[in-house]
Amino acid sequence: MKKLKNKFNSMDYAAQTRFRVVLWFVFILFFLGLGLIWAFFGRNAAITGFFCLLGAGIPIGLIALFLIGLDVIVKKSQ
Repeated sequence: MKKLKNKFNSMDYAAQTRFRVVLWFVFILFFLGLGLIWAFFGRNAAITGFFCLLGAGIPIGLIALFLIGLDVIVKKSQ
């Protein structure tokens, strides 16, 4: 009788969980946040809020891409 190997990998689980948390954060921020702004203040305020979120997200995304690029370079050199 073969023994079953434990195929659980905690690093994969952590990466998957981190991705899901970030994805849901962005979803809630954009749809719920902007939806509430639209409900209370109107369409123009929601559009302005959308552009503010995009403006804040661009530098964050660039920094994240830079750090991911550094990580790839370091892993290749090892």
